[in-house]
Amino acid sequence: MYTEEERRAIEAQLERLLANPYFSHSRRFPSFLRYIVNATINGQADLLKERTLGIEIFAKSANYDPALDPIVRVTAAEIRKRIAQYYQDPGHENELRVSLPPGSYVPQFQFSGVEYGGADTGPHDQALMPAESAVAPPQTRAAYRTRWLVAAIAVLALLSAVAWFVTWRISQHSAFAEFWDPILNSQEPVLFCVADQTQYTTISQRDAENPAQLVTLKDNLTAVVIDDLSTIVKIAGVLQSKGTRYSLRGESATNLMDLRNGSSVIVGAFDNAWTLRLTKTLRYHFANDPDMGHLWIMDSMDPKQPRWIVDRGEQMATNNYQDYAIVARFTDDLTGKPTLIAAGIARGGTIAAGEFLTNPELLRVVRSRQPSPNARNVEVVLSTQIVDGDPGTPKIEAVYYW
Repeated sequence: MYTEEERRAIEAQLERLLANPYFSHSRRFPSFLRYIVNATINGQADLLKERTLGIEIFAKSANYDPALDPIVRVTAAEIRKRIAQYYQDPGHENELRVSLPPGSYVPQFQFSGVEYGGADTGPHDQALMPAESAVAPPQTRAAYRTRWLVAAIAVLALLSAVAWFVTWRISQHSAFAEFWDPILNSQEPVLFCVADQTQYTTISQRDAENPAQLVTLKDNLTAVVIDDLSTIVKIAGVLQSKGTRYSLRGESATNLMDLRNGSSVIVGAFDNAWTLRLTKTLRYHFANDPDMGHLWIMDSMDPKQPRWIVDRGEQMATNNYQDYAIVARFTDDLTGKPTLIAAGIARGGTIAAGEFLTNPELLRVVRSRQPSPNARNVEVVLSTQIVDGDPGTPKIEAVYYW
């Protein structure tokens, strides 16, 4: 069991995590993390099973099948990722560490090298009482030699680990840079061509003399979907970090000459005509049935077997479904300029595309499938599990170089 001091430390760290934007902007993740942490420190870790969590947290029926409804696994995977992101941010290095081991729903806690488990153990007690080392018996010369040998081996192992980590980081950076260079090296500002919607509606304006008074006016607005904005901001961050200038236009205001002036980033699929035009000749492209009830990504090498399909009826009824996206970076034959497509079938797929484009590890995986250095254009199909409208992590479904 945990001491009162340990419980207070863990509960305080839990509140720090939940107050961070990685968790505070979601409804589902805070309740899940709070539940499993409280159950663990209250000695109820044996209850943290997938079915139990589905029933207790997500109000599933007692006979629901976790194999068919992966909401618990998907949520745990996303929480695991967000915890890791939290501790990677500066300023959290010395905080008590909360972790969720893969394949488990029982969190672990570690502070200053002391790991707090659910049961008392000898090493645990010793770690909490460092003063005991002051009464250790005298060491023999043989014991000292053994300790120095162990220390030397540990130092060599640490140096090897550091060398591996540096090599790994260099390879990651190279994959990231290699993917982005054609876009970042544009001499002209990169053009964002984003899906837009014209809406005829009313807006509320405040009176200049009396700001508390609202006046309702008729207006027509050109709006950008906020989920697309998430991807736009991520990509713009990459451009800004390299000092690359960019401009932004709605799809309805973009013409061919605009795209011929320099590199372009095109966001959105079925609400962006330029995406559909420029991907139509690619191996992977978007398709739909006449009533738009089913939307999918088609493989032109196997057009009779569509694998990546979104059922609009299921999407609207449950808000829990598998979404798919295309990320393509290529020199377009029509414009003659480097082009980047980031487009999901539904909104969650577009968000996953933005996350993929800013993830060095996923870009490294893509580069590992490059058949030869001469293959410069690349297209990737992604999937992501949508749970209660929130997308999970992107998964690579297919990669094609040409």
